[in-house]
Amino acid sequence: MAAGPRAAEELSPASTEPRPATGAPTPDPPEGRLHRSLSLRHLVVYGLLFIGPTAPMGTFGVLDARSNGAVALVFVVATVAMAFTAWSYARMSVAVPKAGSVSAYATAGLGRRSGFMAGWMIGLDYLFIPSLAALFTGIASHALFPSVPVWAFTTAAVLLITALNLGGVKLAATVGFVALVVEILVLAAFCVGAVVVLVHEGPARPWLSPLTGLDGFTLAGTLGAVSVAALAFLGFDAIATFAEESTGSPRQIGRALIFCLVLAGALFVLQTYLGALLTTATPTELAAHPDEQGTIFYTMIGDQMGSWLGTTVTTARAIGPVLSALVAQAAVSRLMYGMARDGQLPSRLGSVSPRTGVPRLAILLSAGATLVIAVAAAVKPDGLDLLSSMVTVGALTAFVFLHVAVIGYYVAGRRTDRRVLHTVVPVVGLAIVVTVLVLASHLALEVAAGWLVLGLVVMLLRTRRRGASAVGEPGN
Repeated sequence: MAAGPRAAEELSPASTEPRPATGAPTPDPPEGRLHRSLSLRHLVVYGLLFIGPTAPMGTFGVLDARSNGAVALVFVVATVAMAFTAWSYARMSVAVPKAGSVSAYATAGLGRRSGFMAGWMIGLDYLFIPSLAALFTGIASHALFPSVPVWAFTTAAVLLITALNLGGVKLAATVGFVALVVEILVLAAFCVGAVVVLVHEGPARPWLSPLTGLDGFTLAGTLGAVSVAALAFLGFDAIATFAEESTGSPRQIGRALIFCLVLAGALFVLQTYLGALLTTATPTELAAHPDEQGTIFYTMIGDQMGSWLGTTVTTARAIGPVLSALVAQAAVSRLMYGMARDGQLPSRLGSVSPRTGVPRLAILLSAGATLVIAVAAAVKPDGLDLLSSMVTVGALTAFVFLHVAVIGYYVAGRRTDRRVLHTVVPVVGLAIVVTVLVLASHLALEVAAGWLVLGLVVMLLRTRRRGASAVGEPGN
């Protein structure tokens, strides 16, 4: 007889770990375990920091040109599209509440080899994203202080986030919360200023054009823009890597994932709707001048609301990448910790600091990799373009493993009575992810393919070494 969802949750060994009662002091964790100190608020903060509440501002011009002005509709559709992936994460986070995230999920649903490859692929993004974020900060800071080279600011950004992550997950979350409040206040200032301009001067485009298009709706253009907009949501999945540091039940991770996605989607739709109404350049003009697409949102703020707000928003966008890097570094360290504990990476990466409760060696290793990649890109003239093209494909490939793992765990494993639901939702999510993958840049796909081959080689070598060790044991 098939077991129901509740039974599936009870079958998970990790779900039986005792948790402190609400309001009770958190007991000291056993040696070698992560500290449970993150509330639902902390988890949402981490997700929003990784995504960035003002993320659409940088891609607004690209999306506006592609969708013929229906940029707000693009983010409505993108939010719905990413909801399928969030649902799969939520289901697996309940059944397998482990720090390994998608690696642990793929292991439970598809086997150890698939689990290793899922973790390996998403690790590509978790290594490149903090490097790219640190480089963004270095470039923005260099623009303010030209006498200091980009690589120096980039190095400082990596050292700062490493110090915060080594200080403990709650310290990093608290600092992130303060910074997130500032970023949201800046976004709120833009929204209020936009409403004031619209009330006094009226919109530059028709009121419904951000949802219908400026000169008519184009399905192909809108779907093409959705494939780009979906990338703005990448990072909310990092919440799942903190499963063993959550103070609530295993369901808290799923709630944080869904809430973060919905809140980010709402903020994205709101700011792009207002921005589209105030943008005087038409989508056709933006398409003809691609060099203006990256800065059109900031130009619009300066023209419509004054240079002071434009400078404030630009400064917030310069600080934001550091916060994304903070979460990305923490996420990849938990990923390595979980994989090491499961025997898929060297065991030393699975050690935890008894004082701070963080995987210190994993954090230092990820920091070293981030520093090398970021500084190497900072000293190259085309470093930003190269690094930008390498992110996102690893996470999308891991999402493929995620959706298939849901089917493998719940349907093939007979752990649910709702077999249709646990088949249809992952299949739709899989189709969306594959579509976005197909539309990715050729360089990104080439880098991901190389990383995939390297992962297969590493997995083969570890399998052979494990087999040789087993043969050498007494009794064999």
